[in-house]
Amino acid sequence: MTFKIVTDSSSDMLNFDATPFAVAPLKIVTTEKEYCDDQKLDVAAMVEDLLKYKGKSSSSCPNTDDWLKAFGDADRIFCITITATLSGCYNAACVAKQIYEEQKTDKKVFVINSLSTGPEMKLIIEKISESINAGKAYETICEEITAYTAKTGLIFMLESMKNLANNGRVSHLTAKAAGLLGIRVVGKASDKGDLQPLDKCRGEAKSRCAIINRMREEGYWGGRVRIAHCLNPEFSESIKQALIKEFGNIDIDIYECRGLCSFYAEKGGILIGFEKR
Repeated sequence: MTFKIVTDSSSDMLNFDATPFAVAPLKIVTTEKEYCDDQKLDVAAMVEDLLKYKGKSSSSCPNTDDWLKAFGDADRIFCITITATLSGCYNAACVAKQIYEEQKTDKKVFVINSLSTGPEMKLIIEKISESINAGKAYETICEEITAYTAKTGLIFMLESMKNLANNGRVSHLTAKAAGLLGIRVVGKASDKGDLQPLDKCRGEAKSRCAIINRMREEGYWGGRVRIAHCLNPEFSESIKQALIKEFGNIDIDIYECRGLCSFYAEKGGILIGFEKR
């Protein structure tokens, strides 16, 4: 029996050696250009383009055929999508699941609405992979990963929320605060899967303090942490060192956002996925 993990590109993962893996890319669309969030995308160039761009922009999710192509011919598939509150990825994946299982009656697809994005999705993918490689049964993994997703969280820090506001993800009033006089917005992915701004901070020190306080309030205890950043490695490293100082030798990884998360996080943005109690 073959297992496979499939996700959309908001997971920031292009490949994954530990388990058979595929990605259905999202797209970032402007009136001038379309950016496909795949291996060919120059994320830094896209971010700089969008900083100069003054028109409308939006994102486009994978369609049913994209998901079916990513499923391939695996017997048991775990499909993890960006939160259904902010994207149509989950709905399209569910339609693809129905088609796939009708055409191949001996195969199964488990679609997971992450209620999040980026590094929290990465944690879920890593956990599924560990369970597959441990030889656990498909049904057991489905049960365990459902429980695990209730024990992961996402905290974000944004220097700009222009693209989120333009796409109706947050209010324009909230977006105006970000970027004014060095103010950064710290928030979280809520239990409903939307973005919930929590703190307005001026400067890196206060932002870092707010991030760690919010992680602690959400139940962080020293488990795994994944930090994705949009062209902001120095601040990401400072968060890592602050967490290690407080919680000890934790499992923590820093990496760059891919296209979709860079589009919404914008330059300087940080996304932190973490395990909680």
